[in-house]
Amino acid sequence: MKILVINAGSSSLKYQLIDMNNDSVLAKGLCDRIGIEGGNFKQKVPGKEDYVLQVHMNNHEDAVKIVVDALTDKEHGVISSMAEIGAVGHRLVHGADKFSKSVIINEEVIDIVRECSVLSPLHNPANLTGVKACQEIMGDIPQVGVFDTGFHQTMPDYAYLYPIPYKYYEKYKIRRYGFHGTSHRYVSLRAAEMLGKKPEDIKIVTCHLGNGSSIAAIDGGKCLDTTMGMTPLEGIMMGTRSGTIDPAIIPFLMEKENMTAKDIDKMLNKESGILGISEKTSDNRDIEQGAKAGDARCQLVENMLCHQLTKYVGGYIAAMGGCDAVVFTGGIGENNPAYRKRVAEKLGFMGVKIDDEKNAFAKLNGLEVDISAADTTAHILVIPTNEELMIAKDTYELVK
Repeated sequence: MKILVINAGSSSLKYQLIDMNNDSVLAKGLCDRIGIEGGNFKQKVPGKEDYVLQVHMNNHEDAVKIVVDALTDKEHGVISSMAEIGAVGHRLVHGADKFSKSVIINEEVIDIVRECSVLSPLHNPANLTGVKACQEIMGDIPQVGVFDTGFHQTMPDYAYLYPIPYKYYEKYKIRRYGFHGTSHRYVSLRAAEMLGKKPEDIKIVTCHLGNGSSIAAIDGGKCLDTTMGMTPLEGIMMGTRSGTIDPAIIPFLMEKENMTAKDIDKMLNKESGILGISEKTSDNRDIEQGAKAGDARCQLVENMLCHQLTKYVGGYIAAMGGCDAVVFTGGIGENNPAYRKRVAEKLGFMGVKIDDEKNAFAKLNGLEVDISAADTTAHILVIPTNEELMIAKDTYELVK
């Protein structure tokens, strides 16, 4: 069976067509600037030149039509007709506490995801446009929703509740939900395989580090705790997000700077984190270069990130009562040996050791690598995430 994986944003649509016989990616692409002038489309197929179009797309339905046309194109495509697509798997960001597993999408599911938009106003409506577009263009082909929040629904109440009046949880469902769940689930399963153990027999801390970052404590294959909260703003500092701060800063700034709630939201989500501290960039690659060149602000960003990362990892190890492996994934996690080394050194008190050559090798090759030294007490693993494959597998299991 061939599964089409869709990740729809407000003005973009990413996709992959995956052959479930061997988990191979037949094609992948991006529709960008949907509903905006200067729209463009790009598809990559192994062994073929990239298929690039400058094309205006009024909406996501136009984008899905272009995707289907490209996949079935005689010169640039990989299938003869849309009938070869067995199902479509959609990344859906926020399912609140309604969905702990992936589901076949029907009108009831769509209504619930729409209701959850109050918790994810940027992502859920965009995700649903992709679902609706596929339904319009692809008819009765099954559609499956895979939730970023789903994996974290195993958290116990003492981990997901906030210490504010309980009535607000009952009234508004204010609690920790967590995100990047598909990535955390994928790399934790791969980690168990790399260690030759069953997921239920090991304790793992997974670090998904990129422009958006989150860390999860996974005990026996289930999420015990994670750094992102009711929204993706909480936790470790990120590209433009503040991460966790003293809540009293908010009313203080509102009074001193005459800021509105919207001003605060913009500041915390778009102007903080790496960008806020460096005042130059939100890209950690620029931070690396600047730090090496002696830029004090860039060095400060690196010190803050490594301190927070070590604090969360160490805290989760304590919460689980031990650790078999710490996993690094995401753009920063996979490509920054210095951060991995600094965290491992801080965990040296518990016998964690890394192999410097293996650590450097991981950045160069983009492979799954155990960078631990032979005598380490807990493994340090670098595992490139593959959320699309995880979505495809869930979709396949539900529709096969």
